[in-house]
Amino acid sequence: MNKIASIRKDWKLIETLIEENRSILDIGCGDGMLMEQLEKNLNAKTYGIEINRDLASKAIARGFNVIQGNAEIDLSQYSNHSFDYVILSQTLQAMMKPKEILSELLRIGSRAIVSFPNFGHWKIRFQLLISGRMPVTEGLPYTWYDTPNIHFFTIKDFLKLCNDMNIVIEKSIGLSSRGRQFDINDSLTGVNFFTHEAIFLLSYKNYEPIKIKSSKKIFSKNSVIAS
Repeated sequence: MNKIASIRKDWKLIETLIEENRSILDIGCGDGMLMEQLEKNLNAKTYGIEINRDLASKAIARGFNVIQGNAEIDLSQYSNHSFDYVILSQTLQAMMKPKEILSELLRIGSRAIVSFPNFGHWKIRFQLLISGRMPVTEGLPYTWYDTPNIHFFTIKDFLKLCNDMNIVIEKSIGLSSRGRQFDINDSLTGVNFFTHEAIFLLSYKNYEPIKIKSSKKIFSKNSVIAS
């Protein structure tokens, strides 16, 4: 089988976070190019949801299992743990309610993969400092009045949100503006300054009931412990 090369740097890294022969939902799948890559390279069973009708139609015409819909509304149709992985690539910052979207990703998927541009990158800070205007960069190429991005956040913002939501960061990868790859670590000096783009593999903490033995019977309390 001939493998398909990624056309985007984050797609190549996303592929490295996924095991073979898994079910995947790609949110904002476009015309299905990432789905094609994962099917060919990982023998994945892929599904997609795309808000743009024309792009969804193209993906369907190419033979992919895609529905046209709004992820902020239509993810409720999927049952718990419907997929092994749910991917949200370069889209979280365009969501109306990103916190609720993260909860949905980890409800319908055992793991979630999220990538986004880092608004704390030094180029963005420098442009804002020097010009006093909203920055335009290769990662955020829109002017303030026509951008689809409505939430600008940094690596530190995302790390705090995951901590507040008890989300486990299984792996995190940063990319510099020159494409250098490195592991993101909250204690790493300058990580929020030099990370141009970030990719996170996420899951929820697993909980199980505490079983307490008595002389008469075994019962479970409502308390839980993290495993």
